[in-house]
Amino acid sequence: MNKRFIAMTLALPIITGTFVSCGDDDKDFSSSSSAQNQVYYDSYSIAEEAEDAEESSQEEYYDTSNEEYKKVMESGFRNPETEPLSTFSVDVDTASYSNARRLINDGITVPEDAVRIEEFLNYFNYNYDNPQDGEKFGQYIEIADCPWNADSKLMMIGIQGDRMKKSETPPSNLVFLIDSSGSMNAYDKLPLVQQAFSMLSENLTEYDRISIVTYAGSSKTIIKGADGTQQNDIIDALYSITASGGTNGEGGIETAYNIAEEYFIEGGNNRVILATDGDLNIGASSEEELTELIESKRDKGIYLSVLGFGTGNYKDARMEAVADNGNGNYSYIDSVDEARRVLVEEMNGTLFTIAKDVKIQVEFNPAQVESYRLIGYDNRIMNAEDFYDNTKDAGEVGAGHSVTALYEIKLTESAGTYHGIPLEFAPDEKTDEQKNADERTELCKLSLTYKDIDTDEDIYMNKLFGMELYNSEPTEKIRLAGAVAEFAMLLKNSEYKADSDFDYIINMAYELFETTEDDRISELAELAELAESLYQ
Repeated sequence: MNKRFIAMTLALPIITGTFVSCGDDDKDFSSSSSAQNQVYYDSYSIAEEAEDAEESSQEEYYDTSNEEYKKVMESGFRNPETEPLSTFSVDVDTASYSNARRLINDGITVPEDAVRIEEFLNYFNYNYDNPQDGEKFGQYIEIADCPWNADSKLMMIGIQGDRMKKSETPPSNLVFLIDSSGSMNAYDKLPLVQQAFSMLSENLTEYDRISIVTYAGSSKTIIKGADGTQQNDIIDALYSITASGGTNGEGGIETAYNIAEEYFIEGGNNRVILATDGDLNIGASSEEELTELIESKRDKGIYLSVLGFGTGNYKDARMEAVADNGNGNYSYIDSVDEARRVLVEEMNGTLFTIAKDVKIQVEFNPAQVESYRLIGYDNRIMNAEDFYDNTKDAGEVGAGHSVTALYEIKLTESAGTYHGIPLEFAPDEKTDEQKNADERTELCKLSLTYKDIDTDEDIYMNKLFGMELYNSEPTEKIRLAGAVAEFAMLLKNSEYKADSDFDYIINMAYELFETTEDDRISELAELAELAESLYQ
């Protein structure tokens, strides 16, 4: 019996009251003054029904050949004498990790192209300190021995976004854009979408505005401008949606953005939240066409969040492209628990952007670093000059979101030696410039830039650091990040996985769980155990 399926179906609510019939007319609640109604849910056991439904809807092992992932080449080691600058756009997406979890729990090996290491890293909480007062971002840097390569060091860079108090959150203008095509007619698709948006709607206020748009062969507006207190109306509308027909995502996107503009809140959080399996077949449907469509919308001050659902025909590449080019974030929802994490527990980070076009640049000192490798972010790498080019689009960061990046670095040998052995023919003479460079003990210069969300001003900050940040006894933060990266490299069959080992990941995760009691870390250990049996 599939555990993910049982967990989801046991959590499905029965909504008391009668569903409304939406008919063909739009429902406009923008001027309604009805009082907030309390929504009640009844828990009930449907284990037998769940088992029957699973048997009828899914074989034990489904075919993933119709799922779509974009191939990206891994970034290898770079020589800082010829390439001193490493520049990339930040990424706070987590879809790759939860999608891999879905596959492993279902007993399926993860397609190598489905693994984006940065999304594995950014799924976890490293408990970085909040930024200093008045700052948007705090920085964390640590260096330790590399767990999978004894010849390397592991360098961890953590960027922590300011955590927003609930009293500080601006009002929201949200458009739920729901794929209601025939491909969404599965237990882990439309029913889970309805449950996810129901949980989000319970956390809205009278100052928030909610609209619901569906798309199949054509788009349809279910509700326009309801305020957050009209939970019964919103939830009834959600559960009135059924799945059938083709998939005209282009029409749905156009309608959703038009409504978001109609109810636009100055200084507020204006956002379209797209829920889909990505299997579009009417109108703009290719990755290139969708990217062009979304790029034409992103300058309107309306952000985009993409929630992926389902199995078998999942189109990951299209959804990542839509989110990346729509000033948004991308999550994969494989369970009610994941929906709660993304839309309730981390609601501020998912919905409230605090900085735009966030870029990181690291300059390596060739006198101290022989070579370096950025782990992950392979489709986020930018040219060095793009760092100062404010026309180049980059990632957004939400309130309380953190960004974690790892570098594998190899340090230089002492002058006149090779692997500790004195050299007879070491150069005797160096230029003054070379001598001055050798005297610099810093390893790196870390630079961060972003656009202020209110003023659009470009902000720059930087920091120099060296081996004073090396820990012979690494902290929980870098031990966790190292284990997560190692897990991702094994699933990806990375060229650079070296001595990565499932047993190390399992032992490290259980050890960290004992001190942190973080359920995500215990889940990592369990997934590594399952993966070890799959990859033998």
